[in-house]
Amino acid sequence: MSKSKKAECIWKDRKRYLGLPLSFTKYAVKDQRLYYTKGFFNTTEEELLLYRVLDIKLNRTFGDKLVGVGTVTLFTADKTNPKLDLKRIKNPKKVRDLLSKMVENERIRINIHGKELYGVSNEMRGLDLDGDGIPDVIDGEL
Repeated sequence: MSKSKKAECIWKDRKRYLGLPLSFTKYAVKDQRLYYTKGFFNTTEEELLLYRVLDIKLNRTFGDKLVGVGTVTLFTADKTNPKLDLKRIKNPKKVRDLLSKMVENERIRINIHGKELYGVSNEMRGLDLDGDGIPDVIDGEL
């Protein structure tokens, strides 16, 4: 019998205050997914498939630079999280570059191009004008 292989953690960190990991907000990347956990008593856990990331932004305030942290913002095609902030993480430039590379590799692996994702967040996504029960975007009619 073979044991199920646990997904290898590629990167993990948590939200920091003054550069110290003193929060209950955790981030991890493993198995082509980004995991986000927030809270101690009431916990929220979310998962984002990396190929759904459309754009990545890095923001560092002067205070962030002093303690070596920054916020990486992911703009996604995900319905529940169109914008996800990885707040005050260590080595934000390296994390941004890592995520960018992983997103591109994942898109190549499953053969998805950016143009296939850009229309997903607009209002016509679920529009079914011909009444066949299939959104017209999927039919290729729009």
